[in-house]
Amino acid sequence: MTKSILICGVGGQGILLSSDILAEVCMNSGYDMKKSEVHGMAQRGGSVISHVRYGEKVHSPLIGEGGADIILSYEKLEALRNLSYIEKNGTVIVNDMAILPIPVASGEVEYPQDVIDKIKKHASNLVVIDGLGIAKSTGNIRTLNVVLLGVLARHIELAYENWLAVIEERVPKKTIEVNKLAFESGYRSK
Repeated sequence: MTKSILICGVGGQGILLSSDILAEVCMNSGYDMKKSEVHGMAQRGGSVISHVRYGEKVHSPLIGEGGADIILSYEKLEALRNLSYIEKNGTVIVNDMAILPIPVASGEVEYPQDVIDKIKKHASNLVVIDGLGIAKSTGNIRTLNVVLLGVLARHIELAYENWLAVIEERVPKKTIEVNKLAFESGYRSK
């Protein structure tokens, strides 16, 4: 059976590194894996989306509408924008954080109110997390993406040790310990 995970957020949040880590954990766990990314204006704070699919045999990297088992969103408006991807009984993991898009920051439009409540209406399984607060508690807010991978790891059956091994390989050497702490903190969060 193929698992489909959509990771979304805003440029600069570490989504591409996160999807690389997830993909490598899947491969190290013996699964066939396919990955695809959309990051057009990512460097300017635009949307970033990564599709990761793994299983015995995966034929396409893209997740169709209604086909994601899990959406992992690093920013709450991005979760709302991508809800069409979640399957009926899928899980949406949302970092309760707002990053203002340029039209909002410039005053052209307003950031939508009650984003989490709107997500609740469409997601039967919703996990809302204060990823930034957890990252701050590790001593490095730049570990936000790894905190959120820890939360994701609770919801998929990939060995904890594989996650730690890949994180150790993929993050800068001087940040290995803080990233391991971030992953563990996300994994153990409520």
